[in-house]
Amino acid sequence: MGRLKIWQLIALLIVVVGGTVLFVGLASGWFADKRAEISAEYLCGDSCDGEYTDLSVEDYDKLVADKKSFVIFVDQGGCTTADRLEGFTSDFAKAKGIKVYKIMFEDVKKSSLHDSVKYYPSVVVVSNGKPLGWLRADEDEDSNAYNRYDSFQEWINKYLK
Repeated sequence: MGRLKIWQLIALLIVVVGGTVLFVGLASGWFADKRAEISAEYLCGDSCDGEYTDLSVEDYDKLVADKKSFVIFVDQGGCTTADRLEGFTSDFAKAKGIKVYKIMFEDVKKSSLHDSVKYYPSVVVVSNGKPLGWLRADEDEDSNAYNRYDSFQEWINKYLK
């Protein structure tokens, strides 16, 4: 009889702890989809040509304040890797039917984006005004996305719905 009560206590404890973890997880967004849904004004369907829209620091700050979701190509200029990544991003934007912003790395240093993105070139997915994911030029795990289009697609699709 004493053993049965111990097992009942253990089962109750598991239910309580599991329920608490589930409740806290749902309330804090642990289980939420961590991908951005691009804001409607950046969807262009078949009319996308893969061209970039230049982005100033002031425009970036306004998009952040307005909690927009979009993609930015951070250009380093005159760099072979930047040229390759620019092509990947352009091809992806055209295929996905989205507009992409382009900002120079000098301007990133003047914006709040620099709090997240430290190395260039990069591509940043912004969700509701906050950087959700970005290519890290200093990380081995992102190196394939800088060198192969299929790896770039795989990387960016982790962040986009």
